[in-house]
Amino acid sequence: MAQDNAQTGNLLVISAIGSDRPGLVAELSEIVLNAGCNIEDSRMSVLGGEFALIMLASGKWNSIAKLESALPAAGQRLGLTVTSRRTQQRPQDSAAVPYSVEVVSLDHPGIVNQLAGFFSSRGINIHDLYTGSYRAAHTGTPMFSLTMTIEVPADTHIAALREQFMEFCDQLNLDAVMEPVKI
Repeated sequence: MAQDNAQTGNLLVISAIGSDRPGLVAELSEIVLNAGCNIEDSRMSVLGGEFALIMLASGKWNSIAKLESALPAAGQRLGLTVTSRRTQQRPQDSAAVPYSVEVVSLDHPGIVNQLAGFFSSRGINIHDLYTGSYRAAHTGTPMFSLTMTIEVPADTHIAALREQFMEFCDQLNLDAVMEPVKI
């Protein structure tokens, strides 16, 4: 059923942010279910003291409309800022090869911007990106970690890209790995 919904374009992207508390995921997913929709994809996290969600819901056109109508009141009731937007299924780029990138380093400003600039300047799209910071086990030194999936155009010479990326990371003192996504 989800595949049929995606093909007909009945998709809704929902974002929500607000103070974290237990039960938010259960309540939000119940709103989607009660509207007759399905959660296709989602990211949920607690950042500082705030709960943040981005979700892709699918359903028949009337179910999507019902979900859209329910969201403002649900946001007020749950103390969340909720926005939604209709979207279409993303076209698959068969000419792009997914690669996973992992980076760990001492934490300092600008790491995400520098990495994004490296890939952007080569026409490489970032599909998803997750970052975090933590303290090193024995020293307590602030550390940074990043995991992303990039979409490398098929005509890109991978060995040359990997070499450029590793040199770039060495210059910035970043420990990095770039490898094909294992499906």
